[in-house]
Amino acid sequence: MYVSEQNAIRALCRKLLLIAAALLSLPACAAPEGELLQLASRPNVSLPLFWRPQPGATATLLLLPGGGGGIGPRKDDGWPGGRNFLIRSGQLFAQQGFNIAMLSHPSDVPDLSYAFRTSATHLRDLHAALVQLKALSDRPIWVVGTSRGSISATALAIAERDTHLIDGLVLTSSVTSVKKSGAVPGQDLSQIRIPVLVMHHEYDACPVCQPQDVPLIMAGLKHAPVKKFLLVNGGSNPAGSVCEAEHWHGYINMEAEAVTLIASWIRQPAASP
Repeated sequence: MYVSEQNAIRALCRKLLLIAAALLSLPACAAPEGELLQLASRPNVSLPLFWRPQPGATATLLLLPGGGGGIGPRKDDGWPGGRNFLIRSGQLFAQQGFNIAMLSHPSDVPDLSYAFRTSATHLRDLHAALVQLKALSDRPIWVVGTSRGSISATALAIAERDTHLIDGLVLTSSVTSVKKSGAVPGQDLSQIRIPVLVMHHEYDACPVCQPQDVPLIMAGLKHAPVKKFLLVNGGSNPAGSVCEAEHWHGYINMEAEAVTLIASWIRQPAASP
């Protein structure tokens, strides 16, 4: 009996060693799977936040899509399947070494209108997301908004100016027409005191996001410690509405280039020459 017990113990030890060796052979930098969190930002309201950490991340990016604010259903690879420029480029941003967070619309507001994106309710939801991200990672948080999401990103940077929860701001395909509620140039940009990158496509033909109006944004950023305007013209084969994600407005077929430009500036902000 004693010999049998010894043999069983030896066999168990061999199994444990094999398991340990298998675990040690896994790549040290293997990225964990993303997960869809449900934040309780307000009573009886669920706020979906997709979270994908990255080993050794240098920053956390909070991506705010345009349109109605949805991030799309999960694909087989675990990433949200939305066509918005920021959402479909999530993996590219992760490959640049950032934690990725994508915020969808709350359960009680299926479409984030222009006016809602500067409301106290929306800012409360966004604040809850920031607090959650700080709990998940101590990395600096950069808020990145595109199209209608630029309204949310700008309003959040202004509202959080004294909380120090946001370290930088990136605005792409910004809403520039002051005829639209919450348009970026119409907000109090002088309250923003963090680095700001503004990127726009030269051929963006969306009537409320005209590239020639972007200087109004730059002029308003009077107290940003560093700011830069990037006007790009890459990509190919735009399709659909000029205000949608698969046209110049959404940096179609230049996603990798656009992400690289944004990532490089986040890592080392520098003013326009």
